[in-house]
Amino acid sequence: MSFKVVKPGLLTSLQDLGRYGYQKYGVIVSGAMDPVSLRLANLLVGNDEDEAALELTLVGPSLIVEQDALLAVTGGDMSPKVNGQPLPMWRPVYVRKGSHLQFGACKAGSRAYVAVAGGYDVPVVMGSKSTYLRAGIGGYQGRALAEGDVIAWKASAGRAAEYREQWARKLEGVSSDYISTDWHTGRGFHPHEGGDAVIRVTRGSQFEYFAPGSRQQFYEKSFQVSTQSDRMGYRLTGPELTLAEPLEMISEAVIPGTVQVPPDGNPIILMADRQTAGGYPRIAQVAVVDIPVVAQIKPGRRLRFREITVNEAEKLYIQREQQIQQMKAGILVNMKQGV
Repeated sequence: MSFKVVKPGLLTSLQDLGRYGYQKYGVIVSGAMDPVSLRLANLLVGNDEDEAALELTLVGPSLIVEQDALLAVTGGDMSPKVNGQPLPMWRPVYVRKGSHLQFGACKAGSRAYVAVAGGYDVPVVMGSKSTYLRAGIGGYQGRALAEGDVIAWKASAGRAAEYREQWARKLEGVSSDYISTDWHTGRGFHPHEGGDAVIRVTRGSQFEYFAPGSRQQFYEKSFQVSTQSDRMGYRLTGPELTLAEPLEMISEAVIPGTVQVPPDGNPIILMADRQTAGGYPRIAQVAVVDIPVVAQIKPGRRLRFREITVNEAEKLYIQREQQIQQMKAGILVNMKQGV
């Protein structure tokens, strides 16, 4: 059971929710840039939420499905197709053996996720299947996919096996290359493409050390996502942010969404492949609920920051987790009913 890679896309790698417990040794967390889309993709095919999925970046791959597969595609819209026919997103899809699964350039968002029932059959390295690209560990041979690769997936078990068998029976006697549900879930998490993205942040540890004018501009002006952005961090261009006076810092731990300002005055939002510690002053911290929004912003788009309190950020996080659990329950009900 596997995918064969015909074209690898711009950057396609295996990611799960990250490699935790090793930052004290200098090993980064990695993991999905948009963890919500990854979690929902897995739930749609009966996997555990933290199972690995393919993360597609900006331009997706072309894959041959070498065995009947129950899969789900979430995240950014890369116009997925099966043998030239549009493949619906945000729902379980059962695809026939030998089909050609194709993705194009992102029409909306920046990253898409492809989960298969059973999960991908790659080694677990330090507790995770995530690809740490710079170190060459995890994922598929520690690297992004390349033409000719064959990416195996495991036999389904538990809920994933139930889902797969149920949909295999539905495909019998049907002439189409795939079948899918009439319902979908999770589209509300997809970033909106019109105008500037609004990213909610709390104040960073060194916010008060910035010049008053820079603090004001940080919230009043927009910033453009640079083409130099990657999985490590999003470099922004806009008004130059300066400190009120020189500041010597000791490096501190950083987390996803930490907004650091290097000496050139252009902020950087740290992302999944961030370093374990940083020595630049931190002007803000992106709320956890908006990390997936940042992850889906294309280079060249603009964003604005809006300040919220830590208490508000916590409430937003709890609300989102409740939404995901409601979706999880709904998926289970619908799949058991075979609709």
